[in-house]
Amino acid sequence: MTGALSGIRVIDLSHILAAPTTTMFLADLGAEVIHIEPPNGDDAREFGPFAGEPDKNRSGYFISLNRNKKSVVLNLRHERGKKILRRLLAVADVVVENYRPTTMEKLGFGWEEMQRINPRLIYASISGFGHDAPPEYASRPSYDMVAQAYSGLMSITGPVEGPPCRVGSSMGDIIAGHQATIGILAALVHRDKTGRGQYYDGSMVDGLFAVMESAIVRYTMTGVVPGPLGGMHPTITPFQALMTSDSWIVIAAGNNTLWKKLCIVINREDLVDDPRFRTNPLRCENKEELGEILGAELKRKTTKEWIDIFEKAGLPYAPINNIGEICEDPIIAYRRMLAEVEQPLVGKMRIANSPIRLSETPGHIYQPAPLLGQHTEEVLKGLLGFSQEQIAQLQGEGIVDYPVN
Repeated sequence: MTGALSGIRVIDLSHILAAPTTTMFLADLGAEVIHIEPPNGDDAREFGPFAGEPDKNRSGYFISLNRNKKSVVLNLRHERGKKILRRLLAVADVVVENYRPTTMEKLGFGWEEMQRINPRLIYASISGFGHDAPPEYASRPSYDMVAQAYSGLMSITGPVEGPPCRVGSSMGDIIAGHQATIGILAALVHRDKTGRGQYYDGSMVDGLFAVMESAIVRYTMTGVVPGPLGGMHPTITPFQALMTSDSWIVIAAGNNTLWKKLCIVINREDLVDDPRFRTNPLRCENKEELGEILGAELKRKTTKEWIDIFEKAGLPYAPINNIGEICEDPIIAYRRMLAEVEQPLVGKMRIANSPIRLSETPGHIYQPAPLLGQHTEEVLKGLLGFSQEQIAQLQGEGIVDYPVN
């Protein structure tokens, strides 16, 4: 299957999660992604779970984010390593990195130098606070937890009056990675029109700030600082998690028609015209009282019983699945969202598939994550024309490596 980005070459200088998310999606869509790793490998190769003994080629964390990519080990602390990178950049379309700001400049690969090497190159950076930021911000090291805290996201996450909570997955990294993918695709379209590359400056804090839905305007319009609401929605009621007799279920009655249906199926039609709950603003104003009433009613049946009732009524609902339950859910199987890959040294593994469902060129997994340095020889020979003797000499000098077991 030919991918939508077939013919696009990406030099991937990323590590861990944010930028690897971007290059994963580009690879899923058919781009040739060459992941440049230092001699010790991407830091993510040290993160578990491991298939067997901890090993740089057996990290489930790394494997889940680096399918469809090639791995080249290149020592950029050595001048000859930098020369090889320059040659790769000259024949590339995109370069992606998530080093701390100033790192690329110190290596000799800032945006101005990138333009000299290849004016058509699209250069995407992801950092905590952005490259175009005051020095005291740009220089700060940043991880997902830092971005979630600084952006305000943790302040609206978790139970009412509870301690600050991190979102359960690393959304600071992942959102930034998604947004960089959008920026790169837009820059590729622009380049088709103009012939010029662009620089993308992505910030994890920017990314989270931009996706906090109504929290920003609730503050700017009212002056009231939003706080955590647990399983409730700030501006729609009932739109929340409620306890049944045996577990939890989510109800999302997002308009008055659905509210009336809900009242009917729980045998509380008297609530429809109750002056406290007649409209969504009134229901939001009295959400605590309404939550107690609904909670008492839902505890009369099991989650399975309510699922059957809500399904027949056409009400939006969902059981609160744990990870095991959603992995084994029929919709995941039907949508092929768990893909089985044959991973070298590991064997068969199930990992999340690409969610990009295009009718002709969908994102898909066509090769497993690379072993450390697996494609060094292939890329240097096939793309740059190095001889076997030259590659062996470079390896002997610690400039490149291809330690495939």
